[in-house]
Amino acid sequence: MKKTFHPLTWWSGAIAVAIAVSLADHTAFNLVVVGGMSLLVYRVNRSAIDQTPWSGGLWFALKIAAIIIVIRTAIGVAIGVPIPGNTLFELPIANLPDWMAGIRVGGAITQERLTFAFAEGVQIATLICIFAAATSLTSPHRLLRQMPIFIYEFGVALVIATSVLPQLVTSASRIKSAQRMRGIQRRGWAGIALPLLEESLARSLDLAAAMDSRGYGFSRHRSRYRREKLVTRDLTIIASAIALIPLSMVVFS
Repeated sequence: MKKTFHPLTWWSGAIAVAIAVSLADHTAFNLVVVGGMSLLVYRVNRSAIDQTPWSGGLWFALKIAAIIIVIRTAIGVAIGVPIPGNTLFELPIANLPDWMAGIRVGGAITQERLTFAFAEGVQIATLICIFAAATSLTSPHRLLRQMPIFIYEFGVALVIATSVLPQLVTSASRIKSAQRMRGIQRRGWAGIALPLLEESLARSLDLAAAMDSRGYGFSRHRSRYRREKLVTRDLTIIASAIALIPLSMVVFS
């Protein structure tokens, strides 16, 4: 039987890496983290015997992250607080009310303003990719089994949160296949966005409702099932992720 990691290993590591990224606040470090996470997910999923619905969550999140970077950069360039520096080009200035003093639409676009907007977009995208990687590497069902009984409501919310992204990936493939079979030719995500979100959320809520109907969390006595134990390889990964926190503070302070 192939050994697997504890379901809390990747989530604990993701939280530690997210803290390190937030403290470092450095674009190059963020890109290295995303590259490392992508390589890790690729290696782990390639060695897996069966592909799970949640294994493609990171690749879907990478597309979302790229869109977020573009949108955040565009908004930061067009709208924001003026930042003095090396002027690259200028946009027409829109007149705003007095109560919005300090915010400008258009005007001189400096290199510093463009860099700041891009760095913020990368920061947000990196945090999304970190937790998407944890979702791709962890079965939400195994993760739910590790939750203590007294946090029943949190467990129900957790299963919805961790299963929405995998359901998005699975549903997108199924909807595209159904459209092709019906002769519907639509490019991009515009034609599947609404049914995709509706189906993914509905399936996640159905799973939570099934847990509730079966009495999840109501009994205070455990069944014969025993929680998985953290072993050396799990502790090594968690310790390595935690070590990034002081390292990021020292290198990027």
